[in-house]
This record gives sequence, C-alpha cells and structure tokens, in this order.
Amino acid sequence: MQSVPRDMAPGLDAHEIVATVDRLTRRIRERFPDAHLVTVSEQLAETVREAKRRIDTLARPFWAVRLVSGVLILAVVVIVATALTLVPLSTGPLGLADLIQTLEAAVNDVIFLGVAVFFLFTIERRMKRRRALAAVHELRSLAHLVDLHQLTKDPERTLGLGQRTPSSPRSELTPFELGRYLDYCSEMLSLIGVTAALYVEKSDDPVVLSAASEVQSVAASLSQKIWQKILVLRSLQDWHSNSEPTPARQP
Repeated sequence: MQSVPRDMAPGLDAHEIVATVDRLTRRIRERFPDAHLVTVSEQLAETVREAKRRIDTLARPFWAVRLVSGVLILAVVVIVATALTLVPLSTGPLGLADLIQTLEAAVNDVIFLGVAVFFLFTIERRMKRRRALAAVHELRSLAHLVDLHQLTKDPERTLGLGQRTPSSPRSELTPFELGRYLDYCSEMLSLIGVTAALYVEKSDDPVVLSAASEVQSVAASLSQKIWQKILVLRSLQDWHSNSEPTPARQP
C-alpha cells in the first residue's frame, strides 16, 4: 500500500470549520432567537475566526525574533571567546589545585554558554507555545460555557414528570425543542474539539499537543453527557406515548 506524503495528506480546512460554525449559529438563531445560546454560538464563531488568524501567524517564522536571537547568540559567543583569550596562561607546570580551578572555570563557561544559546535559540518556539496555549485554554473555557447552558435542560422536567419545587428551573421548551437545543450544544462541543485540533495540525510541540488533546477529551466527555440526556428524552417520550390510554372503540 502506497503511503501518502505528509504535505499531500488531507487535513482540516479552517474555512469549512468557520462556515460550519456560521451555519450552526444561523440555525440556533432561527430556532431560538431569544436564547443565550445564540450569543455563545456567535462567540464560538468569532473564536474560530480568530483561531484561523492565530494559526496562520504561528505557522510563519518570527523573523524579528530570529534576528535578535541570532545577534544575541553571536554576542554571547564573542564575549566568551574574548574572555578566554584574556585569561593569562601559566608558563610553568600546573598543580592539582590550579588544574581543578581551571577546569571548573572552563566548565562553568561552557555551561553558561550552552544555557544562553539554548534560551535564545528556543525563544521563538516558547513564544508560539504561549500563544497557542492561551488560545487552547480559551476553547476549554468555551466548552464549559456550553455545558453550563445545557445544565438545567432536564428531560423529565420538560415532559412534566415529577413534582416541581419553588427553586426548580422553569422549562419552557417542548420535547422537540429540547432535543434540538441539546443537539446544538453537542455540535458546538464537537466544533470546539475540531478547532483545538487545528492548533496541532502543523505543530510538533508536545505541550500544545497535550493541551489540545485535553480540550478534545473534555469536549467529547461533555458531548457524551448531552447525548445521554437526548437518549433519556427519547426513551421518556416513547414511554409517555405508550402509557397514554387508548380511546375505547365504538361498537
């Protein structure tokens, strides 16, 4: 079986994700024009658009950072090399104490040079990582916001089962509307997980990959909880329809 080159492998299309979120926002607005879920969906649409811009920025090299880092690395190397040339060399034989002191100073200089070069060489990667993590954490907060909006959407309460208390949330949705509301929430969580995957599609940073995978796991877990509500709603609808008394047949 012939493998597909990585640069030719199919990937996520940010434009399609944006179009999908916009279409979902219109569907929610048409079905529930006064619901706060419309605002959440609009916020998700803006987040996806911002994600596309951020990903395009992170995919490009930070030339200014690379130039400054290169100049600083060269400066550090020149300073260390100059300092070594200025060290007076002993013409006589070195004693054990002098040899140990010289080796210790050389090792310290090498360690300092290595740490400085490593810090400057990886500064671009760390800047990109910090921006990507901030965006991924924003998606995680949005996933919990979606979960918060469906928290009080209870199938039993919608079907009028059980006794309400003075503090019980009001249920103004029909069973069909509740099913659509929960389905919209599930779709939004799926889109949040897909958007998180955009940040690691062209990145090999293990920290960003771990954060994006965690967001996908959270979104999938919350979506599964919503689908459990949908299944309960359907089961209760079937039970309620089957338990209704059938009218007696006229002779």
